[in-house]
Amino acid sequence: MKKIIFATGNEGKMREIREILRDLDAQVLSMKEAGIETGIEENGTTFEENATIKAQAVAAQAKKAAAISQAEIVVLADDSGLEIDYLNKEPGIYSARYLGEDTPYAIKNKNLIDRLEGVPDNKRTARFVCAIAAVLPDGSVITTRGVIEGRIDYEEKGKNGFGYDPIFYVPEYGRTTAELSMEEKNHVSHRARALKAMKGELKSRFL
Repeated sequence: MKKIIFATGNEGKMREIREILRDLDAQVLSMKEAGIETGIEENGTTFEENATIKAQAVAAQAKKAAAISQAEIVVLADDSGLEIDYLNKEPGIYSARYLGEDTPYAIKNKNLIDRLEGVPDNKRTARFVCAIAAVLPDGSVITTRGVIEGRIDYEEKGKNGFGYDPIFYVPEYGRTTAELSMEEKNHVSHRARALKAMKGELKSRFL
C-alpha cells in the first residue's frame, strides 16, 4: 500500500488529517509512526515556504528509513497560523512560536485578547491560514492553501479544538472553532480546505 507521511507529531492535527484523507487508498502515518525524527528549522518567510522546508526535510529522512520504500510514499507538511488584522497580521508565520514554542496556548490566547482590549468587533477581523506542501516520489513539490475568515472573540470558548481555536470566532456558525464538532470543523477549517485541495492533487498525481 502507498504511504502518506505527514510531518507532525500533533495528535489533534493527525485526527483531522486522517478523517479528511480516510477515503484515499493509502496508509496515513505521522512522523513518529514512520520512525522519523528530525530537527527542522522553519526559516521561510511564508506559510508555503515553511511547509516546503518541513516536507523536504522529512522526505530526506524517509529515504534513509529502511522500512519505507521511497517509490511508495508522499510526504506532506503544513504550516499554519493566525493573522489578526488589527495587530498587523500577527502572529502570522510565528504563530507556533509566539511567546515561545513551549508557552501554553491559554497564555498565548490571553495575551492576544488583552492586546485587543477595547477593540470593537469590526476591527477584530482575523483569519486562519494553512499551506500544505507535498513532496512527491520524484522529488517535485506542490502546495495548496486554505483560509477561514473570522474574528477574535473576547474569551476562550470550547474544548473541541487546540491552539488558537478557542478564541477564533466564526460568524457563519456563531461559535469559535473550538466549539465546532469535528464534522463541522472538517468542512470549514483552513487545514481542511488546504487538505481537500491537496487530496485532489494527490488523486491525480499519486494515487
